[in-house]
Amino acid sequence: MAKYAIGIDIGGTNTKFGIVDKDGHILKQDRLLTNEPEGVQDFIDELHTKLLPLIKDAGDIKNFAGVGIGAPNGNYYTGNIEYAANLKWKGIIPFAKMVSEKFGLKTKLTNDANAAAMGEMMYGCAKGMKHFITITLGTGVGSGIVIDGKIVLGHDGFAGELGHTIIRPGGRMHKGTGIRGVLESYASATGVRETALELLAENPDVESLLRDYSINDLTSQSVYECAIKGDKIANDIFEYTGQILGEALANFVMFSSPEAIVLFGGLTKAGDLIINPTRKAMEANLVQTFKNKVKLLFSDLKEADAAILGASALVWE
Repeated sequence: MAKYAIGIDIGGTNTKFGIVDKDGHILKQDRLLTNEPEGVQDFIDELHTKLLPLIKDAGDIKNFAGVGIGAPNGNYYTGNIEYAANLKWKGIIPFAKMVSEKFGLKTKLTNDANAAAMGEMMYGCAKGMKHFITITLGTGVGSGIVIDGKIVLGHDGFAGELGHTIIRPGGRMHKGTGIRGVLESYASATGVRETALELLAENPDVESLLRDYSINDLTSQSVYECAIKGDKIANDIFEYTGQILGEALANFVMFSSPEAIVLFGGLTKAGDLIINPTRKAMEANLVQTFKNKVKLLFSDLKEADAAILGASALVWE
């Protein structure tokens, strides 16, 4: 009788994976850089190499029910990764089929943010909720929408790409899609870096600790570190990011009336610096019917655990 599943979370920067039991405990986990292997087959080969010792430690492949994967633009219906903007693998890739052939296990795949939403619903702060939205603030902005206790997939498997909704018409160009003004261009770790570069250039006479970083070394983490030291431009960056994110969340609330919005991903490490301006902007842009009804929460699962757990849950469906 199979006791374990493999959960894999493919992100724009890192891929995290773990061995998960039926009760949602991650027994062991590891990671690799998503875009370091040359091609998709090289990536799968490296993934297999890293997972093999973990599989053997769990009593070998006979103890595994399958592999569950969350990936950008992962299509639950087909098992394909299709035109993922933040990955260097282009076009339509039959990823679940390739992994299944490599590992010799049943493999299911969904959008990475949908996997995270499933993890939150089964094991996290959304446990027991039937209407909520998860927003991943990482290299990009992912989202998973749950209505009536079910992940919204749409007719083709791609519903819920809230990060690609336009929040600043004619705004920043998204390098992956060529579309201007989408949420991901502002509220991701990449977007925070872009805002930092813009504000530093627009305010040449304002002193800032951020000027001590080279262009290559300036990251959202740098902005956070400077903000907690009281740096004005760094704090302005979070205010601006929260304003845009809050406006977007107000739009999302008004179309689905969720009980909560759960935020997770690297950018949430900024804590109050990001959530306070976000909550303020969200409430300011809601019509009265929706005001003060929606909880804005940080995930209480460890970073990446939600997506690994949610991906592994696909195996037990």
